[in-house]
Amino acid sequence: MADLANNHPYVAFVISYCQVDCYIATMIPVMAPVPKPDAKLSHTAAIILQAIDGGFVYGFSIMEMTGLPSGTVYPAMRRLERDKLIRSHWERQAVADAEQRPPRKYYELTAAGKVTLEASRKRYPLLARLIPTPEEAKSR
Repeated sequence: MADLANNHPYVAFVISYCQVDCYIATMIPVMAPVPKPDAKLSHTAAIILQAIDGGFVYGFSIMEMTGLPSGTVYPAMRRLERDKLIRSHWERQAVADAEQRPPRKYYELTAAGKVTLEASRKRYPLLARLIPTPEEAKSR
């Protein structure tokens, strides 16, 4: 093993798997990308954040409000969730069963998502007009 370490200076020998797990667990938060408040989002991502902020909180309602296809919305939401701008949770099966439909995955903005949305509203001044709140949508 010493020969391996001499030939490969970047090889570290681990005493136990626990040390690796502990190292990974402590490094993941450090390594996670932290979006900057002035991060420039694509127009599509900004529209999706605006829709979620406007109360359209599950995939199909976002698709209906934005007019974007599922092949655009769902990959964009996965990226937004990966970047910690939104978070999601599944509704309880009992709720979906009572309404005789599949369970919905609900999305909400994180604090970073709200900051990023505000920056996007400055970048795209008409963004707030594109996606009304649910109350505005009902009155139209």
